[in-house]
Amino acid sequence: MKKNIISLLKIIFFLAIGVFFIWIFLSKLTPDQKTEIWQSFVYADYTWVIFSIIIGICSHIVRALRWNILIETLGYKPKISNTFFAVMIGYLANMALPRLGEVTRCGVLAKYEKVPFNKSFGTVIVERSVDMVVFFALFFLNLIIFFDKINLYVQEKVYGPLGKKFDFGEKILMYLLIFLLVLGLFAGLFFLLRKKLRKLSLYQKIADLLVGLWHGLWSVSKIKKPWTFVFQSILIWVLYYLMVYLCFFSLPETAHLGWDAALSLLIFGSIGIMVVQGGIGIYPVIIAETLVIYQVASTTGYALGWLIWTAQTLMILIAGVLSLILLPVLNKLKNA
Repeated sequence: MKKNIISLLKIIFFLAIGVFFIWIFLSKLTPDQKTEIWQSFVYADYTWVIFSIIIGICSHIVRALRWNILIETLGYKPKISNTFFAVMIGYLANMALPRLGEVTRCGVLAKYEKVPFNKSFGTVIVERSVDMVVFFALFFLNLIIFFDKINLYVQEKVYGPLGKKFDFGEKILMYLLIFLLVLGLFAGLFFLLRKKLRKLSLYQKIADLLVGLWHGLWSVSKIKKPWTFVFQSILIWVLYYLMVYLCFFSLPETAHLGWDAALSLLIFGSIGIMVVQGGIGIYPVIIAETLVIYQVASTTGYALGWLIWTAQTLMILIAGVLSLILLPVLNKLKNA
């Protein structure tokens, strides 16, 4: 009962964050701007949104193929159909609770392919670790290539308002010194209390997580098809990129945007999805603010953000529900 209440509170919490971001953005809009956003939805070319969904499903097929490569290092060879169904059911579960999907898809493989849960969960850690490596590589690549645009935006939208309100330019050194002092204080406390901290369950969980990530990354060296694994890891993000890029053509105001804008939206939009479960509410806001860098009206960016988010969410809902239905049926037929 207690666990159910906690789970319900988590869902309400993330939904509340999403609603909060939606309210913040809409409260700043005039009635004309709200009408403009609505018209963008009405007159959008949804053919491109459908293409985006198809590309998204392809990315998850590649993810399933990559996961099979990792599972084969454990001595198991699951059917690609079951692996794909497990991945999609996992994403569907993630829409309800953070990190529930990783547990769910490992449970699916344990039931239908007899892959031990703890072993398959180790491969999921490897997957996530590799994805984070690729993400950070793309993040810094985006930062380097488009530094001028991003720097100009930060100067206008962040440092400028802060400077007016808090005299930020003159006090930046003081803030930096305070930050370093606080950081030094925490480091000193950690050093003095390290023996007591090690006895805490939270410390053990964090330590175990870091050790698990390290061993997970190290296990990549045992893969029989390393180049295929690397290719598929890159291909997954290329397909994610195409999902975003194709949605540009759904609106006339964004059809002219190029590969650089799509890369920026992919990176910053992914951060929104990481921060708030599923990116609800915050994802369209981030897309709108990012497209301001590319001289696109915030109302158009907001509408595009909702189109991309809706495409991704529909893909997970449709594929996830179909996987729940087909998984037991197809496996029953194969066993028969």
